[in-house]
Amino acid sequence: MTGQSIDITSRPWWRRRAIIAGAALALACAASFAAGGPGPVAAAAPAHPSAPASAPDLGPNVEIFDPSMPTSQIQADVDAIAAQQTSNQFGTQRYALLFEPGVYGSAADPLTFQVGYYTEVAGLGASPTDVTINGAVDVANQCDSSGCTALDNFWRSMSNLTVNITGQTGCRAGTEFWAVSQASPLRRVDVTGGNLSLMDYCSAGPQYASGGFIADSAFSGGTVINGTQQQFMVRNSTLDGWTNGVWNQVFAGDPGAPAQSFPNPPYTTLATTPRSREKPFLYLDGSGQWNVFVPAAQQDSRGTTWQAGQTPGRSIPLSDFYLARPGDPIAKINSALAQGKDLLLTPGVYDVDHTIKVDHADTVVLGLGVATLTAEDGVTALAVGDVPGVDVAGIMVDAGPVNSPVLLRVGSALGNGHAHKADPADPTALQDVYFRIGGPHLGKADVSLAVNSNDVILDDIWAWRADHGDGVGWTSNTADTGLLVNGDDVTATGLFVEHYQKYEVIWNGERGETVFFQNEMPYDAPDQAAWQHDGIDGYAAYKVADDVRSHQGWGLGSYIYTPADPSLHAAHAFEVPQTPGISMNDLLTVSLNGAGTIDHVVNDTGAAVTPTYQGPSTVNSYP
Repeated sequence: MTGQSIDITSRPWWRRRAIIAGAALALACAASFAAGGPGPVAAAAPAHPSAPASAPDLGPNVEIFDPSMPTSQIQADVDAIAAQQTSNQFGTQRYALLFEPGVYGSAADPLTFQVGYYTEVAGLGASPTDVTINGAVDVANQCDSSGCTALDNFWRSMSNLTVNITGQTGCRAGTEFWAVSQASPLRRVDVTGGNLSLMDYCSAGPQYASGGFIADSAFSGGTVINGTQQQFMVRNSTLDGWTNGVWNQVFAGDPGAPAQSFPNPPYTTLATTPRSREKPFLYLDGSGQWNVFVPAAQQDSRGTTWQAGQTPGRSIPLSDFYLARPGDPIAKINSALAQGKDLLLTPGVYDVDHTIKVDHADTVVLGLGVATLTAEDGVTALAVGDVPGVDVAGIMVDAGPVNSPVLLRVGSALGNGHAHKADPADPTALQDVYFRIGGPHLGKADVSLAVNSNDVILDDIWAWRADHGDGVGWTSNTADTGLLVNGDDVTATGLFVEHYQKYEVIWNGERGETVFFQNEMPYDAPDQAAWQHDGIDGYAAYKVADDVRSHQGWGLGSYIYTPADPSLHAAHAFEVPQTPGISMNDLLTVSLNGAGTIDHVVNDTGAAVTPTYQGPSTVNSYP
């Protein structure tokens, strides 16, 4: 479905992608609602958490609520954090809001609040049904004198709880709003009693969002309103309905999902998810003890892990974890890992001057509140050794001002003679892991994520070379490639890679799979000479090596926007070997805001998108 480009070059809130008018269905639907705005919030974040005496010490930026607390007290705390974090895009504050099992709010006194940057909202039950919030947990547009948008609503999450929509009035009545873009997942949520809207149509009418991720969730009593989301990934979730798509909507293993219909509507629907592993989560057991649950890996899965009973997997006592805080010496963290401890990163920013090393099989590294590792002095911030079953989840890795060869490495470097141990039944997994090159400060790295091990699952990964913020420029925040895959049998479900200066994804391993890919090529190449190789204009967004014999992809999109030089070309968005083992399905390209041309979708197949023909240009299957 083709949207109408809107001229935003004079609007200071524009930062990253051309705003595309949503599908006519979404706009017509939303136009019937009266304009509204986010609710009021308090002025400052609380200094200390309100936690039961039995809670572990998770640091000053973890709020632990129990159902005996007055709703007014909880409301004041969460509103204060929202007031601080709603516009705090590049700040250092991080928060986790954790709800013990029980019921919060009521129809007469609902709990309704906003989720801002670097804020994790999570239930502490063994099942999402163990924690119920009567009210709404929303992400709304950001509004200022320039207008309203959700295009920058990144780096937040909600998981492992039920939202029973109640107490909303006016335009927002009967609807939970989750108007987000990248790095803002919903996991293990049960939304009941109304609709879930992935756009905010109440703040100054229908506004724009771009990209998102939902997994292991259920929606009943209403529909999911995609609205103006340009692309979205939904995996292993139960849907009661889904309204419209713009460019690229991908469903894998979702009962109730729309039927396969790409490109009109642009739905890519897989009956099952090829391989998956749900994210580990904190929970309280029946005796009040704190644990981390690690879900088991699944193959060809469909539906949630929890609606038919307990999620399969294993439980680890929280006492088996080293509870890290910002400022802890990396040597101390590494000593705990070397002794076989798991690692919980409490909210904050960690300056990493020596590589954090994970060398024991089945180690869990779990971040709270988008815990962030900053690579200092050109180090690799986190390295996983040649061991199976490691799980790294809920963290962000920032490049530092000294160039790092790689920010996060899974498996030792190739060619060193080490055996890359792997277990298909116990794959290593990365869930909700994000990378930034620039943005909060100057950053440089050749590669953000290198996967050298076999049997790895990448689930909701956003690798971002910043196009706004601090330290941004073609010769400033330099970075070649977002994802480099050298291992075999690697599966990506929900892969977002943007603005890198050469190949954005390079896939050298065999039997790779990608279910959903979203990409924007670099905005800031100054001229064609700076962005070309071997006589070929630009770089492909997704490159499968010429000697690979087996690779599959479903629902892959790449967009170009080159305001520094609107005449720039990329010869191809996707480059793959033409061999029977390669299967690429439902591909598309788009040219944004009259700047930039992609000559072909995949290899030399697919029509060009240009400044005068925005697209999308689509290829249903290749070869």
